[in-house]
Amino acid sequence: MAESKLKATQPIGIFDSGIGGLTVANAIAKALPKEQLIYFGDTAHLPYGDKSPDSIKYYSIRIAQFLMQQNCKMIVVACNTASALAYETVKDFVGNRIPVIDVVEPVVEEILKDKKNKHIGVIATKGTIKSDIYAKKIKEKNKNLTVSSQATPLLASMIEEGFFNNKISRTIIFDYLSRPKIKKIDSLILACTHYPLIRKEVDEFYHGKIKIYDNAEVVAKKVAAVLKSAKLLSPTKNTNHKFFVSDYTKSFEESSRFFFPSKIKLAEAAIWK
Repeated sequence: MAESKLKATQPIGIFDSGIGGLTVANAIAKALPKEQLIYFGDTAHLPYGDKSPDSIKYYSIRIAQFLMQQNCKMIVVACNTASALAYETVKDFVGNRIPVIDVVEPVVEEILKDKKNKHIGVIATKGTIKSDIYAKKIKEKNKNLTVSSQATPLLASMIEEGFFNNKISRTIIFDYLSRPKIKKIDSLILACTHYPLIRKEVDEFYHGKIKIYDNAEVVAKKVAAVLKSAKLLSPTKNTNHKFFVSDYTKSFEESSRFFFPSKIKLAEAAIWK
């Protein structure tokens, strides 16, 4: 396979529509401190949740192409909507040249490990909820589990603008979580990579009584396992991370420092022009 020609010192490529995927990038950086990361935030098209499947597939292929041009040894689709609608498309495009990891399958695997889970709630963008990807994958492997999904379309844009851990975000989050669809759940999937930033507020709503799953740490473990299996874990430390956006925004630069406190190199990559 072409993967054998890859070098362990090559960077890991990660992409999302905006800052949400930085939660995954941060978790990967902590789990694999020797790895160099190249991040692409498609800020020109955020949020992906209200875009058509064909548009998301096109964006994802073009970004995958960009990350391959950056010599990445792996691509992490750090967006639930893109994972739901374009993961297979990206895998087909990449072929067997480099591994591709999504953010859905690793979380589904974690859900199925815990036998206490009976009624799982899912909150996500409209695109992810419409795809019904989590319910389909969970029910394929365990028909006895109940999965209830609730679209929460305001949350990604709210977080992207820096509204989290305040009165405004708490009001909106609590309203969504009070909806009848996701009452009486025993666990909840935060099915958007932006949502780890509001995990504290979600936990507050449930008074810590339900198990909450987010993508970041789970996906980081999966990335480590795949790279280890392929003998592609970097032997030398390179934290010269690179951050690209398709449309520069001040809020992205400020929010990125929440995850990577040291001065980051943020560049605009005009791949759509």
